[in-house]
Amino acid sequence: MKTSDTTRLSNGECAVVIPVYNHESTIRTVCEKALELGLPVFVVDDGSTDGTCERIKNLENVTVLRHTVNMGKGAALLTGFAAASRKAGWAVTMDADGQHDPADAVHMIRSVPHGERPVIVGRRMGMTQETVPWTSRFGRKFSNFWVRVSGGPRISDSQSGFRMYPLPEALELKTNARRFQFEVEILVKAAWKGLPVIEVPIQAHYPPRGERISHFRPFMDFIRNTNTFARLIVQRIFLPISIRRKW
Repeated sequence: MKTSDTTRLSNGECAVVIPVYNHESTIRTVCEKALELGLPVFVVDDGSTDGTCERIKNLENVTVLRHTVNMGKGAALLTGFAAASRKAGWAVTMDADGQHDPADAVHMIRSVPHGERPVIVGRRMGMTQETVPWTSRFGRKFSNFWVRVSGGPRISDSQSGFRMYPLPEALELKTNARRFQFEVEILVKAAWKGLPVIEVPIQAHYPPRGERISHFRPFMDFIRNTNTFARLIVQRIFLPISIRRKW
């Protein structure tokens, strides 16, 4: 990455934040590719019970933060944001399962308008491939619709985990969800706060079903998603925008 790609951003350079839970087979490769960006890398181990930490313990320039118990992806991201904010003004987030190509972070950095502080969302391409699970295709459409109904941005991939957040703004959005639902709630809260949300096309790799590592639980996460959107919609209806912007 060219130095100008990061120095052109206001309020410091970027750091990479990778939440991880039981991804021992993929985490080292993801970290090694992320290190090629030349940015600080923070891995937040969210209570893994496998050998995840062993696989990356000797990687230089990778800071490993640990939750002693599993607290959820949102909680892991917030831990990473807090640590990254001490070194950088932006956090690039990516999943630990190898779905994302860390090199796509360069496109995100270059897409930031000069002087602005948007949230950048990586819009996954190729989501019609046979290897993409139906839960991902359905979940994306379901989430996109309810994000808009909740007063969030009109985007096409509200469930993508490959993003870029301004710091400390992302820490100040007062999200309630601490699991997967965090990633849709923060988009809604960003829109309420007046932060722009921009999409950038990225590649996504979905291995065959037998090789895929996923902690998504369709029934439980559907219930949690429903509860999150219900809360946001009620707040949008009954709370004036002036109050919501303070949340």
